[in-house]
Amino acid sequence: MRDVLYLEEIEQAEALLKPQRVEVLRQLAEPRTCSEVAERLGQTPQRVYYHVKRLVEAGLVDLVSERKVRGIHEGIYQAGARSYWLSPRLVGRIGLRKARDELSLGYLLDLMEEVQSDIAALDRRAPELPSIGLSGEIRVRPEQRQEFLNDLQTMLQGLFARYGGAEGDAFKLAVACYPNATAADSPEPGTPAPSAAPTAAEPSASPAPADPPASDAPPAPTDEAGPRRRPDAGDRPPPA
Repeated sequence: MRDVLYLEEIEQAEALLKPQRVEVLRQLAEPRTCSEVAERLGQTPQRVYYHVKRLVEAGLVDLVSERKVRGIHEGIYQAGARSYWLSPRLVGRIGLRKARDELSLGYLLDLMEEVQSDIAALDRRAPELPSIGLSGEIRVRPEQRQEFLNDLQTMLQGLFARYGGAEGDAFKLAVACYPNATAADSPEPGTPAPSAAPTAAEPSASPAPADPPASDAPPAPTDEAGPRRRPDAGDRPPPA
């Protein structure tokens, strides 16, 4: 099972984003048969098999093994990843990209999209190099914000200059600073809302792709009736 499965296809999103199907996927965090999932969810094996079949076709669930019970073969399925991320490219950028400064929320969102895309590509390559993640909380008065930004830029420029040679393993460094919503709800008396400064670094992956046009794919259809035939005979309910 992978850590992250990055969904970039409309068909994958359509297959996943249904309440009953999400519940089935959660039950497949551990390898289970459709009959076992049906018993846990209080559904019929036929209905569960229909959802599992769609998830397998979309590449979100894997058939990990089979077993033979009373002469009948049962498929054992498991979720393909622990986390499922939806790519922003599924919708595409709405409108033109505006010029953003480093203190704007738009700049931070662009950076997060790039980091998300890089991490997804990194997971597909399964590198041996470890990723590095750091996070912390700081407090900056309004009149000190520009000074803090200057100090941060100077520090990073020093790191880039010191470790920017052509030798060694390549890592990509991203730094984000944004208001801490939890602390902002209950600030200390006389203290402005703080800023959190998480940092993250990971082995470099392929750059974020160019922005595609907005997708005009139709909305996901509602669930159809169960399959007319069920190749997984092990999930057939007992006769009346």
